[in-house]
Amino acid sequence: MRSLPAFQSFPALFRVLMAVFVAIFIAGCATNDQVDETAGWSAGKLYSEAKDAQADGAWDKAAKLLEKLEARYPYGRYAQQAQLELGYAYWKSNEAGSALAACDRFIKLHPNHPAVDYVYYLKGLINFNEDLGLSAYISSQDPTERDPKAARESFDSFKELVTRFPNSKYTPDAMLRLNYLVDAMASLEVHVARYYIKRGAYIAAANRAQYAIKTYPQAPAIEEAMFVLITAYDKMGMNDLRDDADRVMRKNFPNSHFYKDGLERKTAWWRLW
Repeated sequence: MRSLPAFQSFPALFRVLMAVFVAIFIAGCATNDQVDETAGWSAGKLYSEAKDAQADGAWDKAAKLLEKLEARYPYGRYAQQAQLELGYAYWKSNEAGSALAACDRFIKLHPNHPAVDYVYYLKGLINFNEDLGLSAYISSQDPTERDPKAARESFDSFKELVTRFPNSKYTPDAMLRLNYLVDAMASLEVHVARYYIKRGAYIAAANRAQYAIKTYPQAPAIEEAMFVLITAYDKMGMNDLRDDADRVMRKNFPNSHFYKDGLERKTAWWRLW
C-alpha cells in the first residue's frame, strides 16, 4: 500500500489551524494597507489638517483632505469652504484640469457667494499661466503651434470678473492681465497672418489681419496687421482695397517703420532675445 505525502498525513485539526492562521495573516495585511488614518475625524479636524498641509506646501495632501471633508460632510459649514479652496489646492498640485473643474463647479453651485469673484480670478489665472505665462512667453516655441484656447478662456474669466465685480480687490490685477492677453492674442493673429503671406496664402492672410484689426483695435500689433493687409491686397492685385487700407494706415501710423522695413524681422515677436 502506497504511503500518503507528509503534509497529508498531518492531523486534520492541525491543517485547519494552519489554514485559519494564513487567512487571518493575509486579511490583516490587507486591512493594514487600507487603513485610513482620517477615519472618524470631524469636519473641523479635516479642515485644520488641510490648512496645515497647505501651509507646509503639501498640496496633494491638502487636496485629498479637502476632498474627504466635502465627501463626508457635504452639508456642514466646512463643505463650502472646502469647495472654495479645492481649486487652488489642485492648481498648486499641478492638476490644472481638476482645478478648472473645481472652479466651474463652485461658480455653478454658489453663483452669489461673497468670494465668487476670487474664483473667477483663479480660473483666469490658471488658464493664463497654462498658455501665456512668463515661461511660455519667453520660450522659443512658434505661437502657431500653440492652441490659444487657454488664452481665450483666461480672457473670458478676467473679463467676467472686471465686468461683474469692478470693485473687487482682484480687478486691478485682472485688468493688467487682460491688457497683456489682448496684446498677446493680437500678436498671435498677426504672426499667423505673416506666416500665410510667406506661404502665398494671401486670402487667409487678409482674413487673419482683418480679424485682428476688428477684434483687438487698440492692441499695438494692429500697426503690423494693417501692413499685412496692405501687402495681401497688393499681392492679390486688389489695388482699390490696398489703397484704402494704405490710407487708413498712413493716417493712424504715419511714421510706421513697416514702410521702410517691410515684414522682415530679425527676431520673432514671441522671443525676448
